[in-house]
Amino acid sequence: MPASITLSGLSYSTPDGRLLFDNLNIAFGAERTGLVGRNGVGKSTLLRLVSAELSPRSGAVSVAGRVAVLRQIVAPPPDMTVADLFGVTDGLALIDRAEAGRASLAELAEADWTLPSRLEASLSRLGLGIRPDKPLAALSGGEMTRAALAALTFDEPDMLLLDEPTNNLDRDGRRAVIELLAGWRGGAVVVSHDRELLESMDAIVELTSLGASRYGGGWSAYRARKAIELAAARHDFDDAERRFAGERQSAQAQAEKQARRAGVGARKAARGDMPKIVAGGLERKAEETRAADARLAERRMAAAASAVDEARGKLEVLIPFSVSLPPSGLVADRLVLRLDGVSVGHGDRVLVRDLSLDIRGPERVAITGPNGSGKTTLLGAITGGLPPLSGTVDRRVDFAFLDQRVSLLDEAETIRDNYRRLDPGASEEACRACLARFRFRADAALRTVGSLSGGERLRAGLACVLGRARPPQLLVLDEPTNHLDVESIETVEAGLRAYDGSLLVVSHDEAFLEAIGIGRRVELASPDGTTRLA
Repeated sequence: MPASITLSGLSYSTPDGRLLFDNLNIAFGAERTGLVGRNGVGKSTLLRLVSAELSPRSGAVSVAGRVAVLRQIVAPPPDMTVADLFGVTDGLALIDRAEAGRASLAELAEADWTLPSRLEASLSRLGLGIRPDKPLAALSGGEMTRAALAALTFDEPDMLLLDEPTNNLDRDGRRAVIELLAGWRGGAVVVSHDRELLESMDAIVELTSLGASRYGGGWSAYRARKAIELAAARHDFDDAERRFAGERQSAQAQAEKQARRAGVGARKAARGDMPKIVAGGLERKAEETRAADARLAERRMAAAASAVDEARGKLEVLIPFSVSLPPSGLVADRLVLRLDGVSVGHGDRVLVRDLSLDIRGPERVAITGPNGSGKTTLLGAITGGLPPLSGTVDRRVDFAFLDQRVSLLDEAETIRDNYRRLDPGASEEACRACLARFRFRADAALRTVGSLSGGERLRAGLACVLGRARPPQLLVLDEPTNHLDVESIETVEAGLRAYDGSLLVVSHDEAFLEAIGIGRRVELASPDGTTRLA
């Protein structure tokens, strides 16, 4: 039987009672399908329902074939190795014992002598040349993602469920993922906002608060078709509103006409121009006519209002996401950050060697380089989270740091409480106004950080960093667009363009770097720790 996933009448609510899906129906076959939608709409939750990690409130999930899941990467246990990720630790240990002459005859019969070469080939296919005993905690975010994807495809499942597989990946890593999927013979459901990856899909499924819709082809075909549908829905909505306004105007005109007729009859009766019995009959008839006209007008207006609601239902109600920053007070050409002969790394491994750098207000600098070249480690030294191996770091202004895991947020606290903790001088009104600008209105601000999706978590972190009454004069961002939908990325770009402080950014998203006006680059090269300033 061909691999497939079918969702029938699926409904699901989050633990805090927020409805994500209601009577959702969609099917995925043996093709590459991109799953898109705005942050918080439930894309990652849908993958968890398919993999039976969660149970729906109602409806059914039917899966034909063997499914393997790649989720958004979290911090691994410190003792977990690459071999553990692949589930081959015992098999490799058996081969080691056999080669050392310490394996029994029964163990020799069970040994899979192809395992080391197959493991090496699987890692190599994703551009990794790492040892199986290497701890996962020693890998960069991009290396960890590629290792997880290599492990996922190692046993060749029928269906892949991939959650943001290109997050943290450099250019070579992204190409490796695209090429892997291009040659994949089974089915794949890929949650992503990576437009290049989505362009290579066979179909796009868009998940919204209105349900799921399927579009044949990749990203460009989806956007073109979506634009046509959106224009038609707006046209229908405008027509329905005009009809409703016309019916209301007509009902008002008819009521005024009836009132004028009644006034004429009342004046005649008052002057004695007609017998009282005739006047009374006319008045009763007029009242019946007014009531009948009112009921007809009410029915027609109800039908018109229903048409407006139906037309509105075709348009997803989108809450605007705005990033508006007050001045930071940074003086032009003021020294913001100085690195003097800085080297960073882990243990005896030097990742960045002897780097000297000055940043002056309001410069915008990007740190670039392949996965594993030390970008995140360097940011750790710059922001004080990791001591440099040598050299000095001199921060001359106030700064804020938003790392890949948004670790400045306490998962057990609400978004509102995190904001008040990070900006204790802010009033409750200022706090709520800021969070509302970042699409956390009313009760949404009272959700705990641990309940947020990856994109929502990053958005909450941006609110706590960028939304303060006085923004920091230096803003340090590590892959800030990870997990954000395309519309949110564009809004963040607009906000950062208006920011008057200095920016130090790590990102593999070239379009994002160009949009925020990066003027200088520090290019790191691995593995010798060399750097190049551009």
